[in-house]
Amino acid sequence: MSLTKRMFSIWKRLKSNLSNGVSEQHVKTAPTLKQTAGYGLVWNGYEVAASVLSDVGCQREINEDCGRYVNPADSNLTANKGVLLLVADGVGGSSAGEIASRTAADVISRVYYDHVGDMQSSLIEAFREANREIHSAASANAELCGMGTTCSALALNRGSAVSANVGDSRLYLVRDEEIYLMTEDHSVVGSLVKHGIITREEARRHPDKNVIMSALGGSPEVSVATWDAPLPIRVGDKFVVCSDGLSDLVEDKEIKEKVVSAPPDAACEKLIALAKERGGHDNITVGILHVEPSKETDVKVMRVTRELEFAK
Repeated sequence: MSLTKRMFSIWKRLKSNLSNGVSEQHVKTAPTLKQTAGYGLVWNGYEVAASVLSDVGCQREINEDCGRYVNPADSNLTANKGVLLLVADGVGGSSAGEIASRTAADVISRVYYDHVGDMQSSLIEAFREANREIHSAASANAELCGMGTTCSALALNRGSAVSANVGDSRLYLVRDEEIYLMTEDHSVVGSLVKHGIITREEARRHPDKNVIMSALGGSPEVSVATWDAPLPIRVGDKFVVCSDGLSDLVEDKEIKEKVVSAPPDAACEKLIALAKERGGHDNITVGILHVEPSKETDVKVMRVTRELEFAK
């Protein structure tokens, strides 16, 4: 993510507010290509297929995004914590944003599996540790001063999913041919939309649409947004995490159309190609995870009564 001086000054003023009254927020409930993909059993009756693709876009020289899909080789880790999918979008300019997003992906991937606790508490602690390490590095090196990163992550295991989010990278759920936005944008326009001042369509054209209000590394402590409860998963569910380089240019309904029409790796490629056709003004990163019926066991279909926010 590239910030103008005006945007950066707004963000720095807002940082001081983030260290006061920090608490977890609960949200009711796609020139160098870097790709990772995986396939693994998560729970009796369920398998996941996942892919992450990152592209520098059409106008940037450095890719400050980082995407990661983790399916541990250690079966004990997989049994206890399942799989992890995340996207981070670095800020700070030069190489600082790239360092911040990569640090977030590395630290969250490590701490999530090392932490003793359930999926949600482990993911929150992983975000907190990433925040501490990025903030410490920025404080110790003048060249990295002000760096930070957004991050949206999904952990899935044993028939349920949890999430964590800081900034404006997004997590979507595609279920029964509908798409649901599962995170709130921690940004100036996200706040305006939340309070009914502007619509989501107006937000796409707002001059401050890329001004974030929260980032990993922006303050010594960070407020991590989570769902109010784990989400029971169903066969056929499809999850998407992405940076704003995708969501700024590709509408939610278009994301859904690409995700349901192809396997994860091909869908990632199609979404990034679409964003680049429309200018590719920013780095573009998307991760897609499909929950599929296991080929080895009978499928157990779960009824879900949890209320979801429909992405209009």
